[in-house]
Amino acid sequence: MASSSSSVIKDAKVLMVGAGGIGCELLKTLALSGFADIHIIDMDTIEVSNLNRQFLFRQSHVGQSKAKVARDAVLKFRPKINITSYHANVKDPDFNVDFFKQFNVVLNGLDNLDARRHVNRLCLAADVPLVESGTTGFLGQVTVHVKGRTECYECHPKPAPKTYPVCTITSTPSKFVHCIVWAKDLLFTKLFGDKNQDNDLNVRSSDAASSSKNVDDIFEHSKDEDIAQYGKKIFDHVFGYNIELALSNEETWKNRNRPKPIYSKDVLSDELSKQNGNLDNDNACGDGLSVSAMSSLGMKNPQDVWSLRENSRILLEALRLFFTKREKEIGNLCFDKDDQLAVEFVTAAANIRAASFGIPLHSLFEAKGIAGNIVHAVATTNAVIAGLIVIEAIKVLKNDIKSYRMTYCLEHPSRNLLLMPVEPFEPNKSCYVCSESPVLLEINTNHSKLKDVVEKIIKAKLGMSLPLVMNASNLLYEAGDIEEDMVAIYNANLEKVLAELPSPVTNGTMLTVEDFQQELKCNINIKHRGI
Repeated sequence: MASSSSSVIKDAKVLMVGAGGIGCELLKTLALSGFADIHIIDMDTIEVSNLNRQFLFRQSHVGQSKAKVARDAVLKFRPKINITSYHANVKDPDFNVDFFKQFNVVLNGLDNLDARRHVNRLCLAADVPLVESGTTGFLGQVTVHVKGRTECYECHPKPAPKTYPVCTITSTPSKFVHCIVWAKDLLFTKLFGDKNQDNDLNVRSSDAASSSKNVDDIFEHSKDEDIAQYGKKIFDHVFGYNIELALSNEETWKNRNRPKPIYSKDVLSDELSKQNGNLDNDNACGDGLSVSAMSSLGMKNPQDVWSLRENSRILLEALRLFFTKREKEIGNLCFDKDDQLAVEFVTAAANIRAASFGIPLHSLFEAKGIAGNIVHAVATTNAVIAGLIVIEAIKVLKNDIKSYRMTYCLEHPSRNLLLMPVEPFEPNKSCYVCSESPVLLEINTNHSKLKDVVEKIIKAKLGMSLPLVMNASNLLYEAGDIEEDMVAIYNANLEKVLAELPSPVTNGTMLTVEDFQQELKCNINIKHRGI
């Protein structure tokens, strides 16, 4: 028989994972709903960009622990309740199955798949109900996961992040996002990233292989080379010469709009291009991550769509500032959406490429969102989802199984509803996490190393943090706190081809993989696949 709401709420011990967009709303709603014993885990600190939607935080809190500040903010208007905060990663060993067993329900407000999977497994091992959630702009969902009663979070595979074919990115872009990926992953990396990284920029057409030596020389900046001239050389090569080469392949453009080569002399007068590299307004530029080509050129509004000439000036100025203000970082840079100069460079490069291919130009604000895979958060969606989490948590605490719902928050009404409730599905019998079904792995056992299986399959695909790998009773690999002599043995095994391990892995081998922290055990059925 279901218990009364007030008693189950008052007596419940609740674990919240995540104190960000959803988490702030959730903690406030839990406290106002009568929950009196709440624990929060969050590893992040507060950033300025959080303040527009995470309303428990203020400007003075920037740099402080989200979990601790959220706790302090709520205790101001609910001083008699118990809130315990942990500024930590939920994957830390302290938060093991025994830790999870002390709670009546776990509520997720996370923003990444890896942590969600980890919490799902700990909840299954501890036999504690989990209420999962997520938002993307105006969209959101809340799902209930109870061991043996409903599907677990991993019963069905999650969609992989969107990727784009390399040939589209490098040769025939048709959308602005293609230009962003080209500017971010290819051009930015080629100029400022790891020089040893396998990244043939591929901005030249495939039939230009004979000029590859020339291409390599072009991207190399010699110490005595004038930075303004170097910038123009790069500009003319990637936006002019390479487009000319691409146009020479008539077959490519039979059913496509032909791109237009763009050279620096076409968009910048000689006087302006000389001046562009000398507008060194140190006060506007700042140092480190605050260096800005926009500030240097007196451009202020990130929501303006720059002209082709303005994009060209920004590109050359950003390149100049990287080489004059941040020279020590060159060779080690990765694109970061919070790096203003990197965003300016990528926006300008993407826009120039877009202009060449007849694709509409975008503002820096829009380009930053695309480059960082950002869907701008909506505070009201977070509030709605937080409310739904609390409603489902109360049902779980009352053991009101028939009333459990997975609820989807829609952007546009469907059947006159913006909130779409669905009854939870039963556990998937082929789920390797909650049903212990074996995983089938087709792999070439004569070519693939144990390292490939551990890193690319067990850790990346199966989400195990500290795996132990066995073939029958033979231990092939173990991660975590192990003796030094065993570390050397396991490291040697990682470099061996599967079929040549001390206990060979061949067609029909059944590997047993365990993660003791998650208390998850999984069998991998190996099927040899020849090439």
